[in-house]
Amino acid sequence: MKHLFRFSAILIIFFGITSCSNDYNNPNPNPTPSITTFNATLDGASEAPANSSTATGSATLSFNNTTKIFSISVTHSIASPTGGHIHMGAIGVSGGVIFPFTTLVSPISFTSPALTAAQEADLKANLYYVNIHTAAFPNGEIRGQLIKGTTSGGGY
Repeated sequence: MKHLFRFSAILIIFFGITSCSNDYNNPNPNPTPSITTFNATLDGASEAPANSSTATGSATLSFNNTTKIFSISVTHSIASPTGGHIHMGAIGVSGGVIFPFTTLVSPISFTSPALTAAQEADLKANLYYVNIHTAAFPNGEIRGQLIKGTTSGGGY
């Protein structure tokens, strides 16, 4: 009986100690993703060449640095847009379409496929812009350069 009591006491102490181990050595299986935000203000003056449109808009892009996917929300004051895209080009330079929007009604929501390393580098170098086209301005009525803002997350 003494041996059973001693053995039981040892087991209780062993399991008590092991269950009190700290969890700081165990990484969080769901870390907060690192998100980089980009913003743009859209207007006719930012087009290349600039135009006299009084339409305006704004865009906010959130890029997940882990998945390499971004989501963007674009609002604009254009009644009848004919096209909307993310183009590649520096400020004042026209460039080709990289991501066409599938809907043009404001607010536009779009989620990208995973970006290549080159696309990620271009985005982070502020080489992408949002452009909304109309019948009156087929090359673009309002434009806004996506400018890198803050990066948040990436922790546990």
